Amino acid sequence: MPPQRFALPSEVPGLAARRIAADILDGVLHKHRTLDEQLDGATAHPGLKTLSDRDRALMRRLVATILRRLGTLGHLLSRLLDRGVPTDAPRAQSALLIGAAQILWMDVPDHAAVDLSVRLVQSDRRAAKYAGLVNAVLRRCAREGQPLIDEVKSKTLDVPEWLVTRWIAHYGEAAARDIALALSHEPSLDITVKSDPEQWATRLHGETLPTGTVRTLLQGSVKMLPGFIEGHWWVQDAAAALPARLFGDIAGKSIADLCAAPGGKTAQLVLAGARVTAVDRSPARMTRLRDNLTRLSMEAETVVADAAEWQGAKNGESFDGILVDAPCTSTGTIRRHPDVAWLRVEADIAALTALQKRLLQRAVALLRPGGTLVYCTCSLEPEEGEQAIAALLASESAMRRAPIEAGEVAGLKELLTSEGDLRTLPCHLPHQDPRLGGLDGFYAARLVKS
Repeated sequence: MPPQRFALPSEVPGLAARRIAADILDGVLHKHRTLDEQLDGATAHPGLKTLSDRDRALMRRLVATILRRLGTLGHLLSRLLDRGVPTDAPRAQSALLIGAAQILWMDVPDHAAVDLSVRLVQSDRRAAKYAGLVNAVLRRCAREGQPLIDEVKSKTLDVPEWLVTRWIAHYGEAAARDIALALSHEPSLDITVKSDPEQWATRLHGETLPTGTVRTLLQGSVKMLPGFIEGHWWVQDAAAALPARLFGDIAGKSIADLCAAPGGKTAQLVLAGARVTAVDRSPARMTRLRDNLTRLSMEAETVVADAAEWQGAKNGESFDGILVDAPCTSTGTIRRHPDVAWLRVEADIAALTALQKRLLQRAVALLRPGGTLVYCTCSLEPEEGEQAIAALLASESAMRRAPIEAGEVAGLKELLTSEGDLRTLPCHLPHQDPRLGGLDGFYAARLVKS
């Protein structure tokens, strides 16, 4: 009888995807690394190259689901573990989170979710002693997990308490709960098309939003979707597509796009006929912007520089319009970037508002009299939006607000503040299918220089 051959862990289907998911989770939760830097570019996890497209998609969805439901998962595991999650073996913690997320929210058979989590801890020297514990806890999760989750469905456990407290103070308790609920849903793919959104909505099996964005639930590699390689469209959240439209008719006008990468707003400005100068301090991000413009068959002047110190055009001319898409806490993008909730702390706001102030002052200096300044951030925090503009208007007598009209945002009055600024919330644009509803949280104001 031939000797029995045992499969090595790396040969077990799906285990590599879960091991990489555990590594990336550890990167976010313990090493404060963003998902973007771990998933793309030169700093991406080296194991991603070995995964099939299907396993890569599974891994991404697994990580995102855990980060979206981290508070609920913490509550669940605290109820199922007598002594809490093991702190001396991060892989044991990751295995429990990965197993529970699959059992409760993903289309993975319970036995497979349990087995692969057990194999995950068995393959780690420090965590191997917890294999029995992981097995027992996840089996209990399969039997008892759903009622334990139902206990806390109405609570805001999946958003850090400091954020919830701020949102209640600024938007009210009901809106804060609606925002938290919207963040728990996996978002759609939003696309800005060069022309004929209805046709592209049909081709991409999606629908057209009132604002003209095409929204679809298609998954997988964006590069494989119809029209991407040919440059007919680009990926851009529906809320992110609004600020660049606030300039009105800009055909032939000179527009500076500060902090421009990865270039979605730059592309909108070029498409509208403007002469665009795109400025960004990151050479790598500027390379990505140039690649995007090349794919879209568009041209813009590109400058690698710190926008807060950039002196403007070489000939000294001022600009007809300036778009400041300022670096911010990005708390409005948590539905698409769930790691933001767990990487940001309240102290970050002060440093970023100081930078935003510098960018606004530089933009005012670069803007010609009569020119238009559009300022935007993908933050829900008032210091980075309403308060930043109030401070600028108080200090710059030449600047005045040009209120945004409802007709400029497809008649969606709920997206406008009483002062006439844009303020989108993740719970806006509700839909009977939650995945097809929602927007990134954005703030934008339009100012004119007298």
